[in-house]
Amino acid sequence: MEFHSVLHGRVKSPSHRNNSNPPSKQTNHPLTGRANPFHPHQPMSNLALISLRAVFLMVAVGLGAGLIGSDILPKEPWWVPWATISGMVLLALGFIFLDTSIARKELQTITAVYFGLIVGMFLTYVVRLAMTPLLSGVSAGAVQWIELISGMILCYLCISILLQTKNDFRFIIPYVEFARDVKGRKPFVLDTSVIIDGRVADVVETQAFDNQLVIPRFVIAELQVIADSSDRMRRTRGRRGLDILNRLRGNTNLDLVIFDRELPEFGSQPVDMKLVLLAKHLHGKIVTNDYNLNKVAGVHGVGVINLNDLANALKPVFIVGETIEVRVVKAGEGHGQGIGYLDDGTMIVVEGGREHINQNVRVSVTSMLQKSAGRMVFAKYEAPVAATAS
Repeated sequence: MEFHSVLHGRVKSPSHRNNSNPPSKQTNHPLTGRANPFHPHQPMSNLALISLRAVFLMVAVGLGAGLIGSDILPKEPWWVPWATISGMVLLALGFIFLDTSIARKELQTITAVYFGLIVGMFLTYVVRLAMTPLLSGVSAGAVQWIELISGMILCYLCISILLQTKNDFRFIIPYVEFARDVKGRKPFVLDTSVIIDGRVADVVETQAFDNQLVIPRFVIAELQVIADSSDRMRRTRGRRGLDILNRLRGNTNLDLVIFDRELPEFGSQPVDMKLVLLAKHLHGKIVTNDYNLNKVAGVHGVGVINLNDLANALKPVFIVGETIEVRVVKAGEGHGQGIGYLDDGTMIVVEGGREHINQNVRVSVTSMLQKSAGRMVFAKYEAPVAATAS
């Protein structure tokens, strides 16, 4: 495996790019059920899930206490009340374990609670109707407790599933679709090359935009593979990418989401195509430095933000005849040429500057050349810059 370009820093490996993501060891959180080391930067969602499961346990204990106080269960022997409470708690813990073992999804918290309660109560009603023939010989009190327990379980499961489907907010109530509500404008999907590049973290910290940043799980898996590479250069770049991810996660002003779902259309598509499909699914744009990905996204009608193009657009524009000061640092390829650089890295080719190496000179701009790698300015030597007195 090798990089497509030192500048782009993107991996183009047949064995990794065109195959499914390699399995990795992951540990679920006991309450939130997170399976990826890079979680979404959404403490409200995690707190809501933890609170829901805590309330679920308390409701289970309350129902157990109610059963003990009713006439359904015998009061003797002495262990019956404790067994009832323990049984209800174990039942609740079993459903929580089952819930956290299922792959994660996402959705808006408040709306999920509303829909979850409505659907849960409706399902409880349907279950009661279905079980009526089976409970004909059971006392009315027992039937009531069966309804309460089934309602508790069904409401919890409905709310939990909806809480975990936040990135796929597409309920359709005949011909009505609820649009996803995201912070800022269209979300930006980051690819591997732009994370390794690192400049995206600097751009975000300037607060130039408030768009939601989306990092797919397969991009993180790719970074982990690079960071574990036996090649020292690739390993360094991969670890730099992981450091940039941690830096983004530590930015409290940033809306960062780790998209850890596998869309049905992903299939066995290569990573580049997965990024395009995800951006279309989220109605967002791709942030990349990869020229090929840029072209593929354009073919599919997906917007692309290229950081190299953005950096070039922010460089100063010079007018022919304008004078600037530059330090000549080395000789150029042409006869009598000297080479200097501005603070932003723009190369200045100075005609007649070879004799002024390691000197600050004043030059006049004659022309400019725009390339994909950056902007080059051609100028001619005019006069030395007087040294300032210390």
